[in-house]
Amino acid sequence: MFYEIRTYRLKNGAIPAYLKVVEEEGIAIQKKHLGELVAYFFSEIGPINEIVHIWAYRSLDDRERCRAALMEDPDWRAFLPKIRDLIEVAENKIMKAARFSPTGGSAS
Repeated sequence: MFYEIRTYRLKNGAIPAYLKVVEEEGIAIQKKHLGELVAYFFSEIGPINEIVHIWAYRSLDDRERCRAALMEDPDWRAFLPKIRDLIEVAENKIMKAARFSPTGGSAS
């Protein structure tokens, strides 16, 4: 499995508004297209105003297909402006689970 870890630093105080709109609209659109949602976090201690969400994919090709389908969805394109101005910095990592990982790593 491959894990996409998306980290967003939001504008100061924007976490409640961001989580509200994602919960009410965005997450359903994402779940329709993306891989398995592993986790969705917001910071309490440490770097503030941070959102981290993790998605699992069978392969990098699977991720590419899923992300392309999401970007083509008119509902997603209409949703994006609702969060775009709340995000200051976005970071994206792709991680692969170790064989012994509880998340289901595979032999390489």
